[in-house]
Amino acid sequence: MSQKHSRPRPKNSNASERLSFIPLGGLGEIGKNMYVLEYEDEILVIDSGLKFPDSELPGIDYIVPDVSYLEANKEKILAIIITHGHEDHTGALPYVLPRLDVPLYGTQLTLGLIKNKLQDDLPGYRPTTFEVKEGDVIKIGSFTVRFIAVAHSIPDGVALSIDTPLGRIVHTGDFKLDSTPVDGRVTDYGAFAEEGDKGVMLLCSDSTNAERKGFTPSEKIIAGTLDQLFRTYKSKRIIISSFASNVHRIQQVADVATRFNRKMAFLGRSMIRNVDLARDTGYLKIDSKAIISIDDIWKYSDNQLVVITTGSQGEPFSGLVTMSRGENKAITLGDHDVVILLASVIPGNEKLINNTINRLFAQGCEVVYEKDKQTHVSGHASAEELKIIMNIVRPQYFVPIHGEYKHLVRHSQLAQEVGISQRNIFLMVNGDVLTFTKNQPPKKHGHVQSGAVIVDGNAAGSIKSEVLKERREIAEDGVLIVAAAIDDHGNLLAPVAIETQGVFISDDSKGVFNELYAASERAIQELAGKRANVEAVKKAVKTRVRDVLRKRNSSFAVVLPVISMKNSAYYDENNIFEKDFF
Repeated sequence: MSQKHSRPRPKNSNASERLSFIPLGGLGEIGKNMYVLEYEDEILVIDSGLKFPDSELPGIDYIVPDVSYLEANKEKILAIIITHGHEDHTGALPYVLPRLDVPLYGTQLTLGLIKNKLQDDLPGYRPTTFEVKEGDVIKIGSFTVRFIAVAHSIPDGVALSIDTPLGRIVHTGDFKLDSTPVDGRVTDYGAFAEEGDKGVMLLCSDSTNAERKGFTPSEKIIAGTLDQLFRTYKSKRIIISSFASNVHRIQQVADVATRFNRKMAFLGRSMIRNVDLARDTGYLKIDSKAIISIDDIWKYSDNQLVVITTGSQGEPFSGLVTMSRGENKAITLGDHDVVILLASVIPGNEKLINNTINRLFAQGCEVVYEKDKQTHVSGHASAEELKIIMNIVRPQYFVPIHGEYKHLVRHSQLAQEVGISQRNIFLMVNGDVLTFTKNQPPKKHGHVQSGAVIVDGNAAGSIKSEVLKERREIAEDGVLIVAAAIDDHGNLLAPVAIETQGVFISDDSKGVFNELYAASERAIQELAGKRANVEAVKKAVKTRVRDVLRKRNSSFAVVLPVISMKNSAYYDENNIFEKDFF
């Protein structure tokens, strides 16, 4: 099918004809995928993903790409194309779409998952969307995009072949060469070969599993693992945790549950929404008689139930985590339960997951996870599959994408093994600009603003924010607050008040606090007698207090002096501290 979706854009007749490939996320990291194609005065964006924070970013919900470059060139953007529905390719849309307000292209399930996400994060926002399917060819400005079916760990994923005035670019998206996928939808070798026969200037390919030798196993092996587990724990209630978007896993659980005559209950808003969406659109086939409400599970014995929930990554408010804490209203765990984690660990989430597993064991239940059984299969191509794609596509130039830097290096080495010249391989970092011009070899030329934006609730800001530094310091060493009131000549109007949170104080706490009071008052008194400078007083107090802490406790607590200056003529000792500090 061929369609044309484009809108007129201003053309700069003085600009030299060139095409640029610019990654804004996804290189040197797992997640946060976003790639830009720019031809003269037209921009096409591929994916808009997030990544999850690690322990170095306390309190942060997730991280999204810095789209400053796109905001500065907003009038040039034709569309954002989403390759599939995973969070590392869609999760930044609630942050990005309102800033850019451009059309969105994706397959049916992908757009459905995005719609569910936007309902939670941006309930009043309605983006312009265009649904596509495998095999479609869409004209978007100067770009002609062909959507190619690929197998992945979520249905409806696509690769992209993009014809540009300077040559053809193939972007694989996330894929593997699964010959027996759960839904029967295999990677379209023929379409890749057709594009290769036409001539491919640049291949951008998924590098996640470039270090893994051989081939990635088929998703269908999970069915065998589940069958064995259902037999092993036939008398127990089975709790399964998986990604809410992993429709293939949910389908396999449903198939095995049906064979063992178990009813299924779904727990977690995102899980319930995505299951409803996948069933309504035909991507998930479950008999409605096999599904019960989570509120009705008490009506069934343990060996008649399977509960499918979110929380495989230790997300703090997910169903599995609230169960592990004994705080879930619907389910109380015990020795009659077995919990099965059907997911791998996302880098950075190891501690959260380990803590959840330990709490589950403490609740008395059995826990089955990846280290015990084969409960997860990657959705990404391993080394031999990557080489097959390169041999089929036969690109002139190659850029490894989607992976940590070590993955990109290994992928570039695989490319050399299949005959791509090293000088035609470009290892890039986020923000690099790879420019193609007619009759000249491409070259990395310049750098645009890139990086990461942290999202904390509804607030977003630079990842270099001082707020994060302060959070880390407080988390590590605690905080000590010194509150004092002075008149306009720097004289103390009342005794100093000191409060601590999370600060280690030695056994001689009374002696330490006496020294802290004395040091604070001494610092203030030394500056008294002239017109008071509040900032100078704060600095002096902080220095003296830190000296005491380090001498007595080896503590590096954050010291926050709170100094209030009052006109001595209006001083009222009965309310000054209540008014200003407490």
